[in-house]
Formats: sequence, C-alpha cells, structure tokens
Amino acid sequence: MSKQIHSTFFDTDCWPAPGKLNLFLHITGRRDDGYHLLQTMFQFFDYGDSLYFDINNNGQLKRLTDIDGVSEEQDLIIRAAKMLQETSGCSKGVDIKLSKRLPMGGGIGGGSSDAATTLVALNQLWGVNMNLDELAKIGIKLGADVPIFIHGQAAWAEGIGEKINYLDTTEPYYLIIKPDCSVPTAQIFSHPGLTRDSQKLKMSAFRRGLGNDCEEVVRSLYPQVAEALDWLSGYQTAELTGTGACIFAAFDTKEQAEKVAGKAPAKWDTIVARGLNCSPLNIRAQKVNSKISAQ
Repeated sequence: MSKQIHSTFFDTDCWPAPGKLNLFLHITGRRDDGYHLLQTMFQFFDYGDSLYFDINNNGQLKRLTDIDGVSEEQDLIIRAAKMLQETSGCSKGVDIKLSKRLPMGGGIGGGSSDAATTLVALNQLWGVNMNLDELAKIGIKLGADVPIFIHGQAAWAEGIGEKINYLDTTEPYYLIIKPDCSVPTAQIFSHPGLTRDSQKLKMSAFRRGLGNDCEEVVRSLYPQVAEALDWLSGYQTAELTGTGACIFAAFDTKEQAEKVAGKAPAKWDTIVARGLNCSPLNIRAQKVNSKISAQ
C-alpha cells in the first residue's frame, strides 16, 4: 500500500497555505530577461502547510521550524516577511512556526503558498493594511506563483503569472501522487528541449486535458514521473502539475479517488483532496479581519 495522505487539513488556529494544481500549462514565449511567458489555470485543494505567527515589537524575524536544506535566510517565508517589513516601514517583528506537509519540488506550490500566506497574514497582524494588488507586487518578486495564492481565487494566469483573471471551474476530488523524486523548476525551464512557442488561447477555450508543455522534458529527465503518469493513466486521465514532480487525476467522488490511491505502489506518497475555487487562506483572512474590525 502507498503512504496515503488524506485531507484532514487545517486546525482553526493556523494560517493555511494550501496546495495548488496547474490544470494546464502552456509556454507561449520568453522575455529578454529569461522569464517564460505562460498560460495556465490554477485551482487550490484542501490540503497544505500550516503557519503560526507570534507578533513581537522588537522588529526581529525568526523561523522556529527547521526545514532540511533550506536556511532561514533563503526561506521564502522569512524573505516575504522582510520584504513586507521594508516596503511598509513596519517596526514589528514575528516568530513563525511552520507545519510542513506539501512536498518540496512537487510543483504544487509549497514555498510559494507559504510566502503568500506570510504576506497576507502579516499584512493584517501587523496592521499594514495593503490591498491584495499591493501584496501581489511584493509576491511576484518572490516567485511567479505567489500572486495567485495571495488573490486566493481559482484563476487563469498569463504573462509570468502576474496577469490574473478569476475563473470558476468544477471542484472534483483529486488523487495527487508524489513520485520518489523532486524536480527543480529551474532545471526544466532552462532545458533546451522545452516547448516555448505554444499558441495563445482564449479563456473561453479552457477545458480539462489541455496538457502541460513541461511534461515531455520532465518525462525524459525523470523516469519516476513517467512511470507514475503511465500508471495513473490506467485509471483516469493523468496530468503533470507545474514542472512536477507531482501528478494528478480528477474524480467525481472522494471514494473513487481513494480506491485508486489504495492501489498505488508503496514508493509513492498520495494525497486525496477536494479542488477549491476559493482558497482557505481567503476565508481565514476574512475571519481575522472581522475580529479586528469588531475590536
């Protein structure tokens, strides 16, 4: 049996950092500065990391949780807090605890989601009161996916990820599989064999199964991902999210997804989670804002 992870999800005291899926990903060009132009559809799912913030008045930023291979200075969480602090002129600091569940190198948004949650949470807890567009301008400096987590709505994204249009879609149950490998995003986007000239689509053309331009390169470099895609395709249409390594398939019911997950090889981790058009981070931010307004 595989190690199956169910969407028990977040406790009420945390600030959620949910995972995301790219329901398709096309690369339509490349800018002079090396950034790739893309089109993609993001949707969240009800499983992810949890963050806890303890505000201080001494201006110090500290991560209380060790993360293998990621120093505090490199961590997007601390970098996001520092950028918000510098941009806003806020003199407050914070101690941050992280419960890490999303796999690194999986293409489901772990680091980007953590950074977005840090910006959204501290914006409220520090009393900075920037709007989402202002936070997104900070977030895009940390990663192309960060703005989508800040805005917190399923969306069609273009450019380098900063041009966002909300677009609701069905909310199926997903079986998400993490093969026994991690895929560095930079390796895929720098590969000479990557498709970079896909034809641009209109939002009205969105449908499931449009494909991922990174898949061919990822398959060639990571046979573990190719194996998982081929296996899952035996049960349902399997797709790569982002640059991988995670793959996914949509099911009508949780029971259908769990049944297939139960057959997965033990070397793979699996997540069964519900697709969401509204991020749990948005819901949490609204609740905290209501409490602050009532005080």
